Amino acid sequence: MIARILMVLALLIPLPAPVMAQEAPPLLLDEVLRSSAAHAPQVVEALTRVRQAEGRALSAEGAFDTVFDVDARSRVAGFYDGTDAEGRATRPLTGNGGQLYGGYRVSRGAFPIYEDRAYTDRLGELKIGGLFSLLRDRAIDERRGRTAIAAGDIDVARLEREMVAIGVQGRAITAYQNWVAAGLRLRVYGSLLTLAETRRGGIARQVELGARPQILLTENEQNIVRRRTLVVRTEQEFEAAANALSFFLRDDEGGRATPTPDRLPASLPEFRASRPVGPVDRPDLRTAGARVDQSLVRLALAENELKPRLDLRGELAYDIGGTGLGGRSRNGEEAIAGVRFSVPLQRRQAKGRIAEVRAEIEGLRMRERLITDQIAVEVRGIVIAVDGAERTATLAAQEAELADRMAAAERRRFQLGASDFFVLNLREEAATDARVRALDAQARAALAAADLASATANRALLRLDGEASP
Repeated sequence: MIARILMVLALLIPLPAPVMAQEAPPLLLDEVLRSSAAHAPQVVEALTRVRQAEGRALSAEGAFDTVFDVDARSRVAGFYDGTDAEGRATRPLTGNGGQLYGGYRVSRGAFPIYEDRAYTDRLGELKIGGLFSLLRDRAIDERRGRTAIAAGDIDVARLEREMVAIGVQGRAITAYQNWVAAGLRLRVYGSLLTLAETRRGGIARQVELGARPQILLTENEQNIVRRRTLVVRTEQEFEAAANALSFFLRDDEGGRATPTPDRLPASLPEFRASRPVGPVDRPDLRTAGARVDQSLVRLALAENELKPRLDLRGELAYDIGGTGLGGRSRNGEEAIAGVRFSVPLQRRQAKGRIAEVRAEIEGLRMRERLITDQIAVEVRGIVIAVDGAERTATLAAQEAELADRMAAAERRRFQLGASDFFVLNLREEAATDARVRALDAQARAALAAADLASATANRALLRLDGEASP
């Protein structure tokens, strides 16, 4: 009795539901693009070149660093016992080729007449001054020129990195579309194989009953082998496509991640790019413009060398404390003004440099024009290809739909005994070929649209608008 009660209670107590394995979500193109934008080795390598350019720019800015130096000396033997020390800070001007400086100097003891300037009052001498360029180095000098060129190097490196990223994203789209297309072709061929294998039992029963000839069973086995061959070949293509996609699909550490078959989407995703309106602004075109700007800076430097040098110097000094051994002439304030003028007579070096840089600028501008024309021709050609691929994909989809109807109708006729097995196989294989052609046409349309997105530098479609730096 107790055993029966326990058995009833056991039947009434609900059993825990079996733990189902969580299905992996389909792999979407957005995930691939964001992964490749953040972790693709080519993009990371290009980013290191940007950091190198930033380092060179910081080094060039070091020419404007404030410099502090101290100079001290003491006569340890001889008739004179003079000791003097001087501290000086120099700050180059960022808007002129000159500099500002200030310092403090103090001396003790006696100095020979040829070192009379070493004397100061008891508490030393304070001094401030400046040097200003009025002709050469006024608008630009070597320091500012190097800084401007280094800043241009940063722009060039960033634009080249952007161009590398665009190329990587375009190849990532191609790899993804090829993987999805291969997987969907495998499903199509698998469905065709399943039809033949499912039909095997019915044909065998009809042969046993004498309704069908024995050769029909052999023909069906032949179809199974042929269709299985297609499946095996497509499986290999699918695995190869997954391996190629792993170059762009990365984990959080940047390692390659091979997509598993269970992440295959149910259909081939569409990828559409808008037609450009007006000229295309692409990083390689802007790179050419940035190099022209750098050459214009070099031209300004060369033209600066043609100018004579005319520098204005001003200095204020004030001795403090009691009168030193140098006498009362050091007491109080002192103001000094002066000019410096120099000019090279032949100036052949500057003239030769100007001729060289002007030729360089002319070549770069022709290069810029060439790139503009190449982009226009390339984009127009891709637009033509996109239009053709989209029309072909539409027609291929219509053909596949009609072929499926014909195959379904032929299967009904075969089941009713009104059709030949040979014709049925032809209808099914024709429908399968049409579906595969439709897939391929859709993939080509998506790839053409991806080429258009790359050619027009469409950062939003390529998922480069909010990319994170690794």
